[in-house]
Amino acid sequence: MTNSLKQFIRDEEGATAVEYALIVALIAVAIILSLQGVRDALIDVFEKIATTLSDASG
Repeated sequence: MTNSLKQFIRDEEGATAVEYALIVALIAVAIILSLQGVRDALIDVFEKIATTLSDASG
Protein backbone atom coordinates (compact mmCIF):
# COMPACT_ATOMS: atom_id res chain seq x y z
CA MET A 1 0.00 0.00 0.00
CA THR A 2 2.77 2.44 0.89
CA ASN A 3 4.66 1.68 -2.32
CA SER A 4 1.53 2.31 -4.37
CA LEU A 5 1.04 5.68 -2.68
CA LYS A 6 4.66 6.70 -3.23
CA GLN A 7 4.46 5.66 -6.88
CA PHE A 8 1.23 7.64 -7.32
CA ILE A 9 2.83 10.77 -5.83
CA ARG A 10 5.91 10.44 -8.07
CA ASP A 11 3.81 9.83 -11.19
CA GLU A 12 3.90 12.96 -13.36
CA GLU A 13 1.72 11.81 -16.27
CA GLY A 14 -1.37 13.38 -14.76
CA ALA A 15 0.44 16.68 -14.31
CA THR A 16 1.50 16.63 -17.96
CA ALA A 17 -2.10 16.11 -19.05
CA VAL A 18 -3.20 19.06 -16.93
CA GLU A 19 -0.48 21.24 -18.43
CA TYR A 20 -1.57 20.32 -21.96
CA ALA A 21 -5.19 21.06 -21.05
CA LEU A 22 -4.21 24.51 -19.78
CA ILE A 23 -2.26 25.24 -22.96
CA VAL A 24 -5.21 24.18 -25.11
CA ALA A 25 -7.56 26.34 -23.03
CA LEU A 26 -5.29 29.38 -23.44
CA ILE A 27 -5.07 28.83 -27.19
CA ALA A 28 -8.87 28.55 -27.38
CA VAL A 29 -9.29 31.84 -25.49
CA ALA A 30 -6.82 33.55 -27.83
CA ILE A 31 -8.70 32.27 -30.88
CA ILE A 32 -12.05 33.40 -29.50
CA LEU A 33 -10.74 36.86 -28.70
CA SER A 34 -9.20 37.28 -32.15
CA LEU A 35 -12.39 36.11 -33.87
CA GLN A 36 -14.41 38.81 -32.10
CA GLY A 37 -12.49 41.44 -34.06
CA VAL A 38 -13.12 39.59 -37.30
CA ARG A 39 -16.81 39.32 -36.42
CA ASP A 40 -17.10 43.10 -36.00
CA ALA A 41 -15.40 43.69 -39.34
CA LEU A 42 -17.71 41.21 -41.09
CA ILE A 43 -20.78 42.87 -39.58
CA ASP A 44 -19.60 46.21 -40.98
CA VAL A 45 -19.04 44.74 -44.45
CA PHE A 46 -22.47 43.10 -44.58
CA GLU A 47 -24.18 46.25 -43.30
CA LYS A 48 -22.51 48.25 -46.10
CA ILE A 49 -23.61 45.65 -48.66
CA ALA A 50 -27.18 45.70 -47.34
CA THR A 51 -27.26 49.51 -47.44
CA THR A 52 -25.88 49.59 -50.98
CA LEU A 53 -28.42 47.01 -52.18
CA SER A 54 -31.25 48.83 -50.44
CA ASP A 55 -30.26 52.16 -52.01
CA ALA A 56 -29.89 50.57 -55.46
CA SER A 57 -33.30 48.89 -55.37
CA GLY A 58 -35.16 51.83 -53.87
